[in-house]
Amino acid sequence: MGTVYIVLYVVSCYFIGNIMTGYLVAKWLKGIDLRKEGTGNIGARNAGRVIGPWGFILTLAGDLIKAAAAVQLAKSFGFSPALQLASFFMVIVGHLWPITLKFHGGKGVACFIGGILVFDWRIAAAAAGLFLVLFAVRRSLTVAGLVTFLAVPVAHFAFHQVLTLALLLLIISVLVVYVQKEDLALRMTGKP
Repeated sequence: MGTVYIVLYVVSCYFIGNIMTGYLVAKWLKGIDLRKEGTGNIGARNAGRVIGPWGFILTLAGDLIKAAAAVQLAKSFGFSPALQLASFFMVIVGHLWPITLKFHGGKGVACFIGGILVFDWRIAAAAAGLFLVLFAVRRSLTVAGLVTFLAVPVAHFAFHQVLTLALLLLIISVLVVYVQKEDLALRMTGKP
């Protein structure tokens, strides 16, 4: 595949990230703008609180699938692991800062999980194990999730010893952690 097509695909992944499942599900099921309900977040947790179980399930599935599909397509096109991660990065950026919703996006958790599952299921399995242990110890989804996100690049390096790919994963992880900063600050002050 030529360079122009590769660049076009990677850039188009930003727009795949712009498919805001929570927003669409809320409009479809309840006729509401999820950004104006509950916590104002358009992710699965808020969709579940505002819409109910189907809101959670559909939003989670949609956000998982869009990142997974972008990475899988990059794999099927024969892209290198670095280009697969570039595609993953663009989906995350598109989800966090979608032009379609005036740059008010989600937190990227489900997208991150979907992308990692397809990129390397072993990393996803190791991350899931770490998350479960941390959650059992801390009883905090936020803290367990944030530590797990940051551990993903370390796990990738442990499996593959490819520093450049681990650094690309670190950039993606830091983006997802960065948008969680308010949740983390609340947890650190002991607020729910």
